[in-house]
Amino acid sequence: MTSSTRTDITILGGGPTGLFAAFYAGLRNASCRIIDSMPELGGRLTAVYPEKFIYDVAGFPKILAKDLVDGLVAQAKAYNPLINLNQQVEGLTADSEGFILNTRNDKGESVTHYTRTIIVAAGVGLYSPKKHGAVGAKDFEGNGIEYAVLEKNIYAGKRVVIAGGGDSALDWANELVALGAQVTLVHRSEKFRAHDDSVKKLYQTNARVLLNTEITSFNGNGKLQSATILNNETSETELLAIDSALIMFGFNSSLGRMKEWGLQTKGDCIVVNDRMETSIPGIYAAGDITDYSGKLKLIVTGFSEAAIAANFAKSYINPKEKSQPMHSTTIMELKEKREARAAKV
Repeated sequence: MTSSTRTDITILGGGPTGLFAAFYAGLRNASCRIIDSMPELGGRLTAVYPEKFIYDVAGFPKILAKDLVDGLVAQAKAYNPLINLNQQVEGLTADSEGFILNTRNDKGESVTHYTRTIIVAAGVGLYSPKKHGAVGAKDFEGNGIEYAVLEKNIYAGKRVVIAGGGDSALDWANELVALGAQVTLVHRSEKFRAHDDSVKKLYQTNARVLLNTEITSFNGNGKLQSATILNNETSETELLAIDSALIMFGFNSSLGRMKEWGLQTKGDCIVVNDRMETSIPGIYAAGDITDYSGKLKLIVTGFSEAAIAANFAKSYINPKEKSQPMHSTTIMELKEKREARAAKV
């Protein structure tokens, strides 16, 4: 199959960074395509954290991940980007006008896309949750043990054990306590890897916090009923009666086939400069997948990098175009005037 329309910018990844890059491409009158392997836009926010509150997006004291995605999708779709979901990126070749991207859709069909530039906004790349290795973990997966919260209200009033010590574990502990869940947080270390504010909030709740402790087995009869926990300092064990377990150990990530493209990488990240340019001219990257000195893996950082990448991609396509955009209010005023003149014709 061939997607014959050559776009100015093709964005690999439909998460928050990719969606904001699509908006900025539209703002700069650049035609755009979004390609994502997921069935829905929103990336991990949609697939893993739709019910999670986000607190560090400018202008929002707090906002649900799914509501943030809805706003980003509406913002991007205002400029009618082409959207190709359920497509896994495979090959890349250069041609006289830019690049040829080969993807494979969910039917196993190969699809060819043509583009002048590329912005890689693939988050952490191909990812899968880090699984719990305790006895019984596989047996109760999807039947009491989950690696993501897709609907938080189902945990209201339930006995929930959360395993992990990072931001996700602490955030969900605080969220579920507020819903009336009986939360036990189990962390195998004595120190958290989460924001200090989240830790402080958790200790102000009635959640039970067990440090230097790990789950050694999950138990039940067809459905999860309990977890055996071990204190690594005292070697004492306890049988914890539970209804659900949330495993928040993070994710394994990989660049997948992009590693074959010849991009300069560092681990599973793509190295970029201050223009978000990769080592291949015409290919940019933004968001968690990037690496540079001083990099912060935050959604708000991704928004900034998306704008930088889109604007420099625009000037790469047409060197006469300035990379520095006009203020968005000025751009919108000019757009409204053009549309008003067109309506009179």
